[in-house]
Amino acid sequence: MSNTITVDLGERSYPIIIGSGLLSGGFDLSEYVRGGDCLVVSNDTVAPLYLDKLLPNLEGRSVDSIALTDGEAYKSLDTMQLVLDKLVAMRANRDTTIVALGGGVVGDIAGFAAACYMRGVNFVQVPTTLLAQVDSSVGGKTGVNHPQGKNLIGAFHQPQAVLIDTDTLDTLPDRELSAGLAEVVKYGAICDAGFFAWLEDNIAELRARNPVALAHAIRRSCECKAEVVAEDEREAGRRAILNFGHTFGHAIEHCQGYGEWLHGEAVAAGMVMAAQLSNLPDVDVERLRALIAAAGLPIEPPAISSEDWLAAMGMDKKVQGKQLRFVLLHDIGDSFVSAEYDAARLDELLGAAA
Repeated sequence: MSNTITVDLGERSYPIIIGSGLLSGGFDLSEYVRGGDCLVVSNDTVAPLYLDKLLPNLEGRSVDSIALTDGEAYKSLDTMQLVLDKLVAMRANRDTTIVALGGGVVGDIAGFAAACYMRGVNFVQVPTTLLAQVDSSVGGKTGVNHPQGKNLIGAFHQPQAVLIDTDTLDTLPDRELSAGLAEVVKYGAICDAGFFAWLEDNIAELRARNPVALAHAIRRSCECKAEVVAEDEREAGRRAILNFGHTFGHAIEHCQGYGEWLHGEAVAAGMVMAAQLSNLPDVDVERLRALIAAAGLPIEPPAISSEDWLAAMGMDKKVQGKQLRFVLLHDIGDSFVSAEYDAARLDELLGAAA
């Protein structure tokens, strides 16, 4: 049984199919696979678990595969080159479809390769981590990291479909599950106070992998993201709210070395800092801190010098005219992007984390 959400982008619209048992032929992807050839891009952790289970969903197609080295540290141009080399070796044409099977790193690399190869081929997202299911697989952002910043090289390239089999979370390590919950909490914080309250009541069920709770959290998160993306596909305005906590979080990842802190862990600490920079009542800042802690996530950043914080945040993609902009909260569930913030408070926050 599955539920479908549509990302409404006119001729580039696509479905997000969410359910249990969708792999092993539980959902026919042929409608979304252009041509007869597919390249499945996965990694050396996920491929042994789910590649064979995916193949029945691609019945009738000629399928090749590549397994990349797992980890954020390998989200680079060199790794993407391996995917491009594989496409050339298999003599892939413009009607080839790339299928991303894995977490956010796999999806971002595969999607960027799809955007670049022969100036664009189709791709399908099959995310296997909670973070990828609720965030990175939806919205068409693809790319790789640069030594000087997170996701600095990339392209907008929408998938043909996103297939979310919630059963893949059964093999997800607890730390990775908690990292995904950071992005789930984000949606409640930025645009849905009712969902935030539901998360406060159900966070223990989510960490215990209650399938009903997880299915609801994934669906509501995807609904929130689909709505924002449909309004602002290329982040010219409102879509930037999806980066709540990310200005600080990306700086943490960069300064600590990609992979030391998981993306969700860095965003979690970053959300607390962004809430502290917002003009929120203390009680609401504490609600966010308590929910993040209950999700098994850090609520304090690592020790980073103020100079390193500012250098890393200076490469944030929301910077305009060399002016930092932050996603801040009016209230829980009500966010905005602004270059108007308390500079003294920012200095205080960065100094406390030094």
